[in-house]
Amino acid sequence: MKKSLLLSLSLLAFPLMASTALTSEQEARVRELVRETLVSNPAILAEAADAWDKQAAQNQQSMVQEAIKKNHAALYEDAYSPRLGAKQPQLTLVNFTDYNCQFCKRQEADLERLMRAYPQVAVIIKPLPYRGETSMTSARYAISIWQQQPEKFAAFHETLMSKKGDHTDATLQAALKKNDLVLKAMTPESEKTMALNLALAQQMMVQGTPATLIGKQMVMGAVPYEQLEAAVKTALAEGT
Repeated sequence: MKKSLLLSLSLLAFPLMASTALTSEQEARVRELVRETLVSNPAILAEAADAWDKQAAQNQQSMVQEAIKKNHAALYEDAYSPRLGAKQPQLTLVNFTDYNCQFCKRQEADLERLMRAYPQVAVIIKPLPYRGETSMTSARYAISIWQQQPEKFAAFHETLMSKKGDHTDATLQAALKKNDLVLKAMTPESEKTMALNLALAQQMMVQGTPATLIGKQMVMGAVPYEQLEAAVKTALAEGT
């Protein structure tokens, strides 16, 4: 970041060089002055880096807003995407997750805590197959259960998320058995839903899991509960 920023600050001198037709010696001196200024006043670099980060965050959130508008139906209205929490929510979160992701599993407890603390909140589950073949298989199992026996989805989802480490075919079968479920075959819709989730994640600039859309804000990573709660409070206050 600092190297890139230093280069960018150095490049600020280029318009002056071009407009005044400086000699090569003068150009070199301008670059030297920029460097000397930064070395003598390192706080400038820190302030510029902070401004850089804030601008990047603002740009990303602006892009997220556009992506939400463009993909609103896919985010919030897909009947094949499982959902938990309030039946008639005031606020709906969209959680991009992976059943093999340890960070997602840590965050799961916080999402459950949020839904208990805020009964007007619902969470839509968008599984992604980022961590191997059983990520895809477990996601398709979950979506198929949602389609066939939605009343049993929450317990099955909890079982999958409580497993430490990656799933195997054996652990998936054990999860079905624990919840008295029989799944003869994964539904065709589960495959289509996974393809949609992958495309949607790309549109929403999700590069890893977990990623949680809360109102207008995309929260990347397994952040502390307090950060999730603050975003929920903001979204509820804004009526988003």
